[in-house]
Amino acid sequence: MADHIPFITGEDGSNLVKKVYPDSDIIRVRLDRAPKFLPLPASSRLWLDPCLDGLDDISTRRVVKRRNWRGQEQTSVNPWFTFMSRFEAFEKVATSLATPVTSEVAAFVHAVLEESAEHEPAWLTVPQIPLVDNADRNKINRLMASATGRWKSKTGFIGHLILPLIFTNQKQINGKTARNPKVRQAERCYHEAQADGVWVVDKSLVDDNGSSTLRNKRLPGVIALHEELNERISPKIRIAGPYWGLNLVLWARGLVDYPAIGIGSMYQYLLTGGPTMTPSAKLALPSLRRRVGVGPQFKTWLDSAITKLAPSHPAHAEFGDIRKHYTVLSEPARAREQVATFYKRWFNIIASAPKAGRSMALFQDLSAAYALGKSLPDLDNEGTARRPEAVAEPLMLSCL
Repeated sequence: MADHIPFITGEDGSNLVKKVYPDSDIIRVRLDRAPKFLPLPASSRLWLDPCLDGLDDISTRRVVKRRNWRGQEQTSVNPWFTFMSRFEAFEKVATSLATPVTSEVAAFVHAVLEESAEHEPAWLTVPQIPLVDNADRNKINRLMASATGRWKSKTGFIGHLILPLIFTNQKQINGKTARNPKVRQAERCYHEAQADGVWVVDKSLVDDNGSSTLRNKRLPGVIALHEELNERISPKIRIAGPYWGLNLVLWARGLVDYPAIGIGSMYQYLLTGGPTMTPSAKLALPSLRRRVGVGPQFKTWLDSAITKLAPSHPAHAEFGDIRKHYTVLSEPARAREQVATFYKRWFNIIASAPKAGRSMALFQDLSAAYALGKSLPDLDNEGTARRPEAVAEPLMLSCL
């Protein structure tokens, strides 16, 4: 079974997991979507997440705002909010994150975990709220962790408990001074929850956008965070992502056991119940280990890039095939499947190397993408990632 963990959030993703990632050892499903997406394929184990990260800003979760075809704004009840409102003390806990009442938090956590356990998950996420810059949420997260530990002792839950560390901006990670209190808090919650693993994600990190800060600040900060957590906590299970490539870097370097992955579109973590996003269609350029937004400028770029390559170059045939089938591939569903299929092949290439050699294998893999990108023209519609090698370069430099 493969180490990657697909995050299922919608029906399209569920179908793609069955089609492209049937060998996943673990698949993550949200509690509120469990009736829709369970059971999983027989060979996969369930990681069930109550997704209390939606409590991050409850005022934005009560309703969903959308625009109709006339451009008029319409509101409707948020399904996640409706689902969570069923649990005891939900409203009280949601509106008092900085001043939690122990008995209310305990009642809420117990109710959530009891319903979660009915699905018999192999892994279950410890209820936690996303991290903020200061210590305002330390108390409620400790109360939730302690309540989880008591619940586990009382019920004899035999699955693994996973402590989530959801960072909300780079200031919490880039420097060691900012990381230190977060790591200490994580250690305390890990032990009080009687957790077995840690899942870490920075929801603000878009690691394929070509930003100049990725190489010198953002990626090194996340890598250092994982090194410090491993040293301080030594979790039995370690998960990172979803990202585009940093999750693979951390896994290849042996800093995590499982890379969490998106499924064809979102390679960034979104907090539960927030404003919905319809990502623009993107296609993978496998030889460059990146995606590009579909549109007339991309078609023009493909024509230009093909002329830069010798007919014998593998990327010549790859780009030509994308150009030939561009109209069909550009359809959102087909684009998503094309990206997911590439990502699975990319993972398999690195997984085929011995564990001790995976970081070097990924380095060499990304180096080839970087060298190819340097020889190609700009992707004019890709902003800070307009250089073809812009995605591979910071990931390559983080491998060793």
